[in-house]
Amino acid sequence: IAIQKLNGYQLESNALRVSYIPDETSDMEGGQRGTENSRRPGYGPRGGLRGGSPSSGMPPKPPHADIPLRLLVPTQYVGAIIGKEGATIRNITKQTQSKIDVHRKENAGAAEKPISIHSTPEGCSAACRMILEIMHQEAKDTKTADEVPLKVLAHNNFVGRLIGKEGRNLKKVEQDTDTKITISPLQDLTLYNPERTITVKGSIEACCKAEVEIMKKVREAYENDIAAMNQQTHLIPGLNLGALGLFPPSSNMPPPPPGNAVGGTPYGSFGAPEQETVHVYIPAQAVGAIIGKKGQHIKQLSRFAGASIKIAPAETPDSKMRMVIVTGPPEAQFKAQGRIYGKLKEENFFGPKEEVKLETHIKMAAAAAGRVIGKGGKTVNELQNLTAAEVVVPREQTPDENDQVIVKINGHFYASQLAQRKIRDILTQVKMSQKGGMGMGPGPHPQGFTEMGSPTQGLTQDHQPRRK
Repeated sequence: IAIQKLNGYQLESNALRVSYIPDETSDMEGGQRGTENSRRPGYGPRGGLRGGSPSSGMPPKPPHADIPLRLLVPTQYVGAIIGKEGATIRNITKQTQSKIDVHRKENAGAAEKPISIHSTPEGCSAACRMILEIMHQEAKDTKTADEVPLKVLAHNNFVGRLIGKEGRNLKKVEQDTDTKITISPLQDLTLYNPERTITVKGSIEACCKAEVEIMKKVREAYENDIAAMNQQTHLIPGLNLGALGLFPPSSNMPPPPPGNAVGGTPYGSFGAPEQETVHVYIPAQAVGAIIGKKGQHIKQLSRFAGASIKIAPAETPDSKMRMVIVTGPPEAQFKAQGRIYGKLKEENFFGPKEEVKLETHIKMAAAAAGRVIGKGGKTVNELQNLTAAEVVVPREQTPDENDQVIVKINGHFYASQLAQRKIRDILTQVKMSQKGGMGMGPGPHPQGFTEMGSPTQGLTQDHQPRRK
């Protein structure tokens, strides 16, 4: 708590940056010490505060170990996994340098119990292997089952990226590891249980190989979302992402970026965040779900987000997409669009093997388009590289009656949100430069833009977004 309060504290016009130096020897004995730190938001599994060195100026390191490996095991094998007076579980934690929670009291009377393993990816995999071997031996000794599959729990937010487009990622894992993998249906999800069960069938060796590949994909999705979320919390001061229900409760939420708790705002001389309008395109058949019975859902959504949400009339009788007009400040945009994405997934408008990707449009002054594109497309290239969203500024556009053009953004929720915020940041810089009498055009980057990240992918800026 002290570290979180001190981080960003203003002292003589300077913002403090504080880190925690862990005692590496104190929390590895039997995996029992350091429990509080391993559970505390913002801390890695060994107690260290996540992030780069305070003096290095480097961005936070990816929190690869912070998402636990969650297994679902038959209740009848829990005793064997724990062992007499906890000897077996202590041995596993000691050998694999991990912290293991067996949730014995959850779901009283249930046939299966969850187990959470906190460690490095290698430590999690080693503990998983030992638990799987114990279950196989117990099944053999008691003759209770011919086959004991490995069951991994993963938050639904990450499962779409694990499956991949048309199931390609999952098929590759199956082929590479010689396993059969199935995923529980979306219908099993509830507000209180956002996890899907990934069932892996095969030999112990094959299942362990599959666990490594599955969790690699899950951790990648988690890291990408955390990176996007850190950008969101920095750009929208005071935004409470934990309250939106977009992240697995078992993962360690990152602390606010330094300085986020103080009164500074990225909107500079403009004071309070401006009202923004974003057009979100949803499948036409999903309109009823967004509106709800007698308009109840859209009213609740509007109140929750603090935004105006309206659905535009269909352009033609057979239009396959409908435009949702969301108007409100940045935090309201984030909340409203997040719930729209979530609702479409809940109502099965996207298949179990599909990730929700929507197209959104932002209008901007025609004169600002050059600054979004950048010289030779450099700025828009960096924008896509950073956000992983498809960003398209169509070349052949006729400005509307307000001399505005659109920029199209296509991607999953966090990618889209990060792209929107970065584009708004550029437009704010343009306004500031106009007030200062500076020139426009596709000249250099807006101040601070090139600090966002280094290019890793290409980008198209003509009519059709490049397919990934």
